[in-house]
Amino acid sequence: MASAFTITDIETDLACPGASSFVQIQLNDLTDYPLASAGGNTPPAAIVPAKFRNYADQVRDFRVYDDDVWIVTYPKCGTTWTQEMVWLIAHDLDYQTARDVNLNTRSHFLEIGAIADKIPVDTVTVAASMKRPRHIKSHLPMALLPRQLWTVKPRIVYVARNPKDVAVSYLHHYRMIMGYRGTKEAFLDGLLEDRVMFCPQIRHALDFWTLKEEPNVLFLTYESMKRDLRSVLPKVCTFFGKSFTDEQLDALAVHLSFDQMKKNPSTNNDQMVRSAMKMNGREGEQFEFMRKGIVGDFRNELSEEYIEKFDRFIEQQLAGSDFKYDL
Repeated sequence: MASAFTITDIETDLACPGASSFVQIQLNDLTDYPLASAGGNTPPAAIVPAKFRNYADQVRDFRVYDDDVWIVTYPKCGTTWTQEMVWLIAHDLDYQTARDVNLNTRSHFLEIGAIADKIPVDTVTVAASMKRPRHIKSHLPMALLPRQLWTVKPRIVYVARNPKDVAVSYLHHYRMIMGYRGTKEAFLDGLLEDRVMFCPQIRHALDFWTLKEEPNVLFLTYESMKRDLRSVLPKVCTFFGKSFTDEQLDALAVHLSFDQMKKNPSTNNDQMVRSAMKMNGREGEQFEFMRKGIVGDFRNELSEEYIEKFDRFIEQQLAGSDFKYDL
């Protein structure tokens, strides 16, 4: 059977031990693609590690159930934070299980084994066999996600974040988790040219913004959660048909605070970080998955030149859209 995709090898200066080569992948079969009828919304080609070529069709044909919960983000947009929030709300604030069972087991990363060179596990098949109701996270852009998401319509939570803060956080992640040893400038230029893994970045968010009025899609921003998580929680509870007392939501907000999440072994990804750093040549170096969690930290790490470049990039990419990043 012919693939629904055109997959092209690309040359890149962003190769690293975690992903040694990359491809550009274009969805050609728009059957069930939710934006197919929207003018000018042909899906853009995406950048993924070359390993994904062996999984693209498997992911596209992945069976989706209506009681699934999907958390979709571009990397470094508060994914772990959102996974914990969503899991607890959907499971009636079961803190005991949340403490006893690692978040990565409770909320499974669909494609990690399909992109990471040194992870031998077929995580797509693992996700398919999870006990329902399943919580699944993905960084894949809309065009690479399972086609049944758009027909079965499970609950999908999408989170967007200011690309300048993403750039800083993703650079640290790429260096320490993926083992990247190239220059900071090469990585930032790669983001500005949409050549980094899971790009194009802004279109990633815009596609889900287009679906924000769909009853099964909840569109959130990292900044609104960081600014006042307590006021966001009732919106998430309503989305999942849950109701809790003010005291319960106050306690949940404390549990989900950055300091508490960072101290929580179930959510801070420390074991995963150490394993990835060892595999990718960074063993013994200091790095924490939950690093700062600050809105506007880009001002401390990006030069004025790159801040201006990102501002122009964002303005160009958002032209014609009513979406604005929550700064």
